[in-house]
This record gives sequence, structure tokens and C-alpha cells, in this order.
Amino acid sequence: MTTASTTAADATRLRGVVPPILTPLTAEGELDVPSLERLIARQLEAGVDGLFALGSSGEVAFWDDAMREKILETVVGTVAGQVPVLAGVIDTETHRVIAHVREAEKHAIDGVVATAPFYAITGPEEVGTHFRAIGEAASVPVWAYDIPVCVHLKLAAEQLLELAADGAITGVKDSSGDDVSFRRLAAKNRAAGSPLTLLTGHEVVVDGAYLSGADGSVPGLGNVDPAGYVRMDRAARAGDWETVRTEQDRLAALMEIVFQPVGKVGPAAGVGAFKTALRELGVFSTNTMSLPMSPIEGDAVGRIRTILSEAGLLDAAR
Repeated sequence: MTTASTTAADATRLRGVVPPILTPLTAEGELDVPSLERLIARQLEAGVDGLFALGSSGEVAFWDDAMREKILETVVGTVAGQVPVLAGVIDTETHRVIAHVREAEKHAIDGVVATAPFYAITGPEEVGTHFRAIGEAASVPVWAYDIPVCVHLKLAAEQLLELAADGAITGVKDSSGDDVSFRRLAAKNRAAGSPLTLLTGHEVVVDGAYLSGADGSVPGLGNVDPAGYVRMDRAARAGDWETVRTEQDRLAALMEIVFQPVGKVGPAAGVGAFKTALRELGVFSTNTMSLPMSPIEGDAVGRIRTILSEAGLLDAAR
């Protein structure tokens, strides 16, 4: 099967740092366009290689179609072609995903990102059919998003390579947290001639992913410190592994912000901490979360500020 996705993927292989952009909200829960523009400007200034809109860190699962449209329009318009933009087309089943692909393609996007189908229980046959249908429908490269904590299914390395051979997908965004599986995927990908571009979403072991064969990262924490991930990426390309380790250790310490909220789990803790950090850095106007989540308040904010200060980010923001 040859698709437009395959042709586009051959022309450009996205690698490096591609943060999954957050979605800032006003106190009323509407899209905060000025804050989003500031966030994107900060990412571009740091030298990121691309942006991923409408991902998990962008709270995509909580948005209706109109909100998805506003977010993507703002991101693509603000980026204005300076770096590639991937658009999340995440939904429960194939027809809904393809509908999101059609909407995303109305903008100047450079690829779409889809998970396996979820809610209905599926197996390898259904997953293969799902991604092949998306690949046939899309006119841009398709990235498979491996996030079993959310979809309750792990994408197998063998199937991902089969999908690549069929031209259905061009890359993988691996947020499985399974370092053994990622290393197997990287080894099999290399043995097959590297048909897939591999990006890790595992913020605290990006160094290990690079050593395994990752082409880059999609770190949620990159919203808070994009420059740190860019420095690590450039050091890895240069083979400067001492700098890679030093930078990763610093970022792992910064990641402690997600453990400061008490009584919150999932995006309420992780994305909530990222939003709170960006508010404290003066990038976001609020740390408002989408319903039914509440923003981080109280002592946790002070602890997050302390971690930001120890990482040298508060001083840089002044």
C-alpha cells in the first residue's frame, strides 16, 4: 500500500524535540490565546524541532470538536511554518479518528498522531485495520501513539514494523514507559533499515532512549523547560554523553513538580503541575484545568516554585 503519508514521510523525517503543547485556559475555561502564543514563542526561541498539538498533555480527551479546531488554528497560525506541527486525532474508534484527520488536514499540519482504538476491546487484527484505514485516509504522515495506560493496549514492535512496511505509519510516539519494549522496537527498527522514526515521551529517561536508538523526544515537561531538552538532544547528536546525562539529571529533578500535588492523579497532577509552573514563570495567566479537573492550589504551588528556582528557571524568567 502506497499512500500520500509515505511520500511525505520520505521527504522529511521529523526528529529532535517535539513538545506536546499544553492548552492554556482562561479562568472561565475558554482557550487563552495570548498565553498559548507566549508558550509557542518560548518553544521556538528554545530551538525545538516541532510541536505536537492536541496530545494528552494538551488535554485532547476533554475537548469538543469546536475547541480542537480553535486550538489547532491558533497553534498552526502562530507557528507559521517555522517548525513542523503534528496534530492529535485521538478518539475511540476508526471513523471518528478519520473525521478528525479530515478536519486537521484543513490546516498546514505536517502529520497526525493516533492511538489504537479504545473503549471497545480490540486485538491485533482490529489495531492493524485501524491504522491501515487511517493511513489510507490521511494525506500527511501518520504517527502511532503508544500509550497503554490510557488505551489499555500495548502496540507490539512487530506490528508497528508491519504497518511501516505497508506505508500506514511513518513513526511512533512511545509513551508506554516500557523501556525494555522500546529498546526491542529500536533494535528491530534498526535491523529493518529504520523505516520508523521513534520519539520517546518518557521525560526522565530520554537519555536511555537516545542510547537505545530514539530519534527524539516528545516530553510534556518540555513545555516548562524546552531549552533543557534541546540541549540534551544536541549533545546526543554530538555524542557528548556526559552532557546528556547531566542535562537529564537536571530535568529529572525538575520533573519532581508533578509529585507535589496531594490527592491528584493523572493529568490533574502532571498537566496541572506543568500549567502551574508556567503560570509561576509568567507564561500562562492561569493554571485552569478542563472539567472535571481542578487547578493545583495551596502549599503545592510553593513547592513547585522551589523546584523551579532550584532548576534555575525562576531567575531566568525575571
